[in-house]
Amino acid sequence: MRKSNYIIRILDITKDLELQPQFLFGARLTGKTSYLTMQMQDMFSLHIDLLNSNERTMLERNPKVLSERVRALDKEKGLIVIDEIQLVPSLLYEVHKLIESTDFTFLMTGSGVRKLKHAGVDLLGGRAGEIIFHPLVWPEIKDREYSLEHIFKTGLLPRMYLSRNADRLLLSYKNSYILTQVQIEGAIRNIPSFSSFLTLAALSSGEQINFSNIANDTGVSANTIRAWYDILTDMLLGYEIPAYTATKKRKATVISKYYLFDVGVIRSILGSAPPTENTSEYGKFFEHYICHELVSYIDYNGGDSKDRGLCYWRTSTGLEVDFIYKNQVAIETKTTTHVNERGDLKGLRAFREEGLCRKAIIVSRDEFKRKTEDGIYIYPYKVFLDELWRGQILEVK
Repeated sequence: MRKSNYIIRILDITKDLELQPQFLFGARLTGKTSYLTMQMQDMFSLHIDLLNSNERTMLERNPKVLSERVRALDKEKGLIVIDEIQLVPSLLYEVHKLIESTDFTFLMTGSGVRKLKHAGVDLLGGRAGEIIFHPLVWPEIKDREYSLEHIFKTGLLPRMYLSRNADRLLLSYKNSYILTQVQIEGAIRNIPSFSSFLTLAALSSGEQINFSNIANDTGVSANTIRAWYDILTDMLLGYEIPAYTATKKRKATVISKYYLFDVGVIRSILGSAPPTENTSEYGKFFEHYICHELVSYIDYNGGDSKDRGLCYWRTSTGLEVDFIYKNQVAIETKTTTHVNERGDLKGLRAFREEGLCRKAIIVSRDEFKRKTEDGIYIYPYKVFLDELWRGQILEVK
């Protein structure tokens, strides 16, 4: 990739690498390889790209070649980078030996963890950290030609975001990356049914998971649908947001929501046009976008991707708050350009009555940041994103 077409990524993993080896996991086309070659290449002592068929075949046949190549460096320490480690899972056993016997640091990228888990490897037995690499985030694009409409059209995968013909690139993502990867990993035999499931997962993204309904529509069992959602998670194509159930005054639902990882990919799977203002789809995409920024911020700032502390709250009577962070920060999203304090704040006010919430925020397209008499913050979404990435939103005392 030419430097003029490259967007500098905000993630800095150098301090993590000083502590221990790292896995850098991210869905296909999130930009992991570009990030390494454009921002970290000067640190490399050895770079092995397993997408290169010659390297992959050689190391599949004889993983010990890795140790031989490391010894040939004639140095005692440095950074060894292995791209797409899931393509040769057995190589991790050799990496494990090298970690124990040398002072080299290892950085391994991957487009998912499923093949590694099913190959019986243990991700180095806790000797390595795990970092999730996300599509583009606010600090990386805010100084560019930025609009919600552009994001809703292209999504935030770098290649699509920068393209003048994002529709064509997105159109192939389902077949060229998702379904092909599923077939390569041997995860699914019934590709037509999985393809139908994928469409339904996109259609219901950001909503409560209904395994039975999707099972009925695809002609497979509810258990199979559960397993397929697990595959999406393992391939970093989506994540679960659990229900918040600790409230006492109002009975809360216990059913999780599931979000696919990118609005552009969602749109391409559905074959739909970009949503327009004042439609339910526009509000849904806006909620997805804010969710993406929250999840990315948590992951990039020391959060645990297996338990981010992020939930949502919905009562049996339909009151809802989109996101609850560690019991203390409640966040609701609305695409209105002027928040109606009577109607738009019902969910936040109901949640605050539980006495758990330290900060309540509604993120909208309002022009100015405001604060209601009862202490609810009304944020223009750009101001919210600025403060989020400066560490001023989710700080918990």
